[in-house]
Amino acid sequence: MEKQQRQEPIGSGFGPAATAADIIKGVDLKGKIVIVTGGYSGIGLETTRVLLGAGASVVVPARDQQKASAALRGLADVELASMDLIDPSSVDAFADMFIASGRPLHLLINSAGIMASPLVRDARGYESQFATNHLGHFQLAARLWPSLLKAGDARIVNVSSWGHRYSPVVFEDPNFEHREYEPWSAYGQSKTANVLHAVALDARGKDKGIRAFAVHPGTIVSTDLSRYLTVEQLQKAGALDADGNPVLDPSKQMKTIAQGAATSVWCATSPRLAAMGGLYCENSDISPLIVTENKEIGTSWGGVRMAERPTGALGVYPYAIDPDAAERLWVLSERLTRKYL
Repeated sequence: MEKQQRQEPIGSGFGPAATAADIIKGVDLKGKIVIVTGGYSGIGLETTRVLLGAGASVVVPARDQQKASAALRGLADVELASMDLIDPSSVDAFADMFIASGRPLHLLINSAGIMASPLVRDARGYESQFATNHLGHFQLAARLWPSLLKAGDARIVNVSSWGHRYSPVVFEDPNFEHREYEPWSAYGQSKTANVLHAVALDARGKDKGIRAFAVHPGTIVSTDLSRYLTVEQLQKAGALDADGNPVLDPSKQMKTIAQGAATSVWCATSPRLAAMGGLYCENSDISPLIVTENKEIGTSWGGVRMAERPTGALGVYPYAIDPDAAERLWVLSERLTRKYL
């Protein structure tokens, strides 16, 4: 019986400054089919470019077709499709289209997401960050399961965040129906859900050739993810300098887009992970488990400024990789989406 890899670094040989282009060197993805949600913006676009460069064929489902088409112009072997993660019928339509094509799916990289948005509810009444970041990807992975199985050797990568520290999944009230809405708590809950989703996916897929991972890409302010934050907020947090330029220090997770895409690409392609899964990764390595609270780490956008963070890996909270919580979230997500494996 395979020994379960512990949640601890393995010495990948890459550091926090590694870029996705560094990770992909020597990797041949010819004949591989990849889906990258959010693959037309930020680290998702960089992930798409790098995987295409290694020979993969990449499908990018996008809500904003005009923006996606402009971003992907000139890239060969990329297929643009329509999908809105917060719209269940749209997710189903995309999945139906892909399955009908008869293609295997070797890599599913769930990179799309929103952060710290005002309270918005979807047509079902679900809070938008939980619905977009988790439930949409939960539904997508469930619907694409036959294509993942067809690949015989597939990986799923959920782009989570160190922001999972803001909140565990509040199972009694995931959609803020009975508690005051707080944007960062909602974001944290959705990012914890991304990690737990990977744990549960891996438990279901590992005996069938499907492995799953969650990643923290780093703090990257030069993407659309920070659109709900003001320049003043980002400057106060130490993410932007006085001139409005990003403050970069990969040792403290303050990264470029190219560096931010590295861990997703590592989890998707590294042969070191061939017999592993259900793990949370950062800095292109498995992340350490946080066993004691470190008050000095602080928050991303308040508390301790990012420039004052300690160097090294930030780690993952135990509640985000707890297998019992992962199973509980799976059951809740099935009920909320009405999608089952």
